[in-house]
Amino acid sequence: MTDSVKKWYVVRAIGGQENKVKTYIENEIARLGMTDYVDRVLVPSEKVIQVRNGKKINKERVYFPGYVMIEANLSGELPHIIKSIPGVIGFLGEVKGGDPVPMRKSEINRMLGKVDELSVQNDNVAIPFTVGETVKVIDGPFNGFDGTIEKINEEKRKLEVMVKIFGRKTPLELSYMQVEKIS
Repeated sequence: MTDSVKKWYVVRAIGGQENKVKTYIENEIARLGMTDYVDRVLVPSEKVIQVRNGKKINKERVYFPGYVMIEANLSGELPHIIKSIPGVIGFLGEVKGGDPVPMRKSEINRMLGKVDELSVQNDNVAIPFTVGETVKVIDGPFNGFDGTIEKINEEKRKLEVMVKIFGRKTPLELSYMQVEKIS
């Protein structure tokens, strides 16, 4: 089968279950031996960093909630198989219950460009601190102490902060999330 027949389609899924639907589709296609018809199943998502109780939590947020993109040749029983998967509402189309409508080339490029952009975006986070800056420790056993940044380790994303404890300077290795700037 040639790849030229494969087009991108949008599958409507129950909100919040996009990744589960993606897994179900991939497993069902593999089980039925129809991997020649489906190239990719994609849930565009972005990495979001949230701070809860002073802890940094990496989460993935779905970029198009309720939608799963699929690159496939929808022929024969394939559309019915995908529609019967749990969590799938149906295909995005012009007519309710009609044939699935493939995405336009411009939409595909924009979507795939966005996915690439979001995967690269997380890597180059700027360092919000400078050596010699005074910071306040906001997490851990030295919570409330003030200190001066001595070193910045970009790879580990850690700071070496010199804190005065009982009149003695003590070096601490802290993550960026454990300190805040004193303004």
